Amino acid sequence: MSVVKMRKSWLVVIFVFNVVSVRCVLRKDSDYWTNLASKELEEALNVKWNEGIAKNIILFIGDGMGPNTVTATRIHRGGESHRLSYEMFPHVGLLKTYSANKMVPDSAATATALLCGEKTNQNTVGVTSSVQHRDCTASLSPGAKLDSLAALAIKAGKSAGFVTTMRVTHATPGPVYAHSAARQWECDSSMPAGSEQCKDIARQLIEDFPGRDLNVIMGGGRQGLVANATGTPDDPTSTWGCSRADGRDLIQEYRNNKQSRGLKYSVVSNNRELQNLNVNETDYLLGIFSNAHLAYDNERNTGPEGMPSITDMVEAAIKVLKKNSKGFFLMVEGGNIDMAHHRGRAKLAVGEAAALERAVRAALALSDERDTLLVVTSDHTHTLSINGYPDRGANIFGVVGPSRFDGLNYTTISYSTGGPGSFQYSIETNETGAPHIVRQNPTVEETDSYKYEQIAAVPLDENSHGGGDVTIYARGPYAHLFHNIHEQHYVFHVLSYAAKIGPYSAGNSVQCNVAIPSVGLLFLVLLRR
Repeated sequence: MSVVKMRKSWLVVIFVFNVVSVRCVLRKDSDYWTNLASKELEEALNVKWNEGIAKNIILFIGDGMGPNTVTATRIHRGGESHRLSYEMFPHVGLLKTYSANKMVPDSAATATALLCGEKTNQNTVGVTSSVQHRDCTASLSPGAKLDSLAALAIKAGKSAGFVTTMRVTHATPGPVYAHSAARQWECDSSMPAGSEQCKDIARQLIEDFPGRDLNVIMGGGRQGLVANATGTPDDPTSTWGCSRADGRDLIQEYRNNKQSRGLKYSVVSNNRELQNLNVNETDYLLGIFSNAHLAYDNERNTGPEGMPSITDMVEAAIKVLKKNSKGFFLMVEGGNIDMAHHRGRAKLAVGEAAALERAVRAALALSDERDTLLVVTSDHTHTLSINGYPDRGANIFGVVGPSRFDGLNYTTISYSTGGPGSFQYSIETNETGAPHIVRQNPTVEETDSYKYEQIAAVPLDENSHGGGDVTIYARGPYAHLFHNIHEQHYVFHVLSYAAKIGPYSAGNSVQCNVAIPSVGLLFLVLLRR
């Protein structure tokens, strides 16, 4: 055989080998995708409805945790094909988040919808839409106050409580127990002249039903509860939060109330005290761990005198609440997701969303889906978007580009609106003296930081909320009732129905007859025979 013929033969062999190799890779790739889909299909086919009564209800609210935040968290945690714990729940729906008077809502109105069952006006807490913002008189009128899921649970003999990384008097926990024409009225110094008839939100937490009867209260906000609160380097007082000015110590008044009623209670203020909690001797737990909001999870002092994680608080809360044989209601808010988004810090927001997901996993380990309806959702979105065409496996906090327009890189994540640090444009003059806009050229060394503020299109004082739908994930009794695009206040009604409390309790006038369609279907089947 000549050298030329040998070379041709080898070329043919090499070509065939390469084709076979490519086909093997494709076949393996095809098997991977098929198996992935088949597994998901099998899970869906094996889903069975749980129509037992929900003894316990756990409602997680990721404040500002819209679908894009969840996607970014998923990619950050394990890549594009990863699934967060709650993304494996069998039942999923979408919630429309608009409030009674705004297309894009705030957290007070959305929390009122979730927790009290009605859409209300922006900036109002636990009241109907008949109450306008800052109208104290209207909030006192008959029928203006709404019962929360916590109130209904307590009336049914269950335990109830909440955990938040925000001030315990803030917009999302507020509707658990308070009724106010203004979310800003957290303590006495924020109350305007002419509103003397209305109590500040902190007083309602300690003095009124259901606040005084909550079995678990954990979060921040000491300076709104205790006059003349002092700060430390790890826990400074805040000029953003309300500072109590009437000389009262509502934490001590909490102690006095529980002692006068002969109740077993604990008051904790740091990691050490929470870790040493005697659950068997605690039926009522108050944990105030900071003057204002709790520190971000990556910044908090994790030592004995520091602040607990949201997972630590959730575990302690469930252990206290589950002692009640009749069950419990627990609301958990990951509020620092929203705080980080407002600052335009995407990595910080995703880190807080990941912290909330760890708390969900802790709750799953401490509960039984046979009798516990566990729901994870958000109150509203933010304007975060995931941009360009980054490669699979790329750093979600990295850069893509360059742009075909200006030749510069841009971040994979950006916001529509943002504060001064997010407006990364300047006006310069070119060689002819004509003005033109110049954009910063970000590098991954800058963008992969908790303190980096993503680029934004519209300059505001801070990143604003978004008006998109949010996802709701559910497992447990009647979780299948989340199956569609729902109004946000529908959540209250599903949770009440599943637990048979409030308007859906036995003997109440509001009942849902689910047997008639089944009987009708059986009748049609018999006719066809």
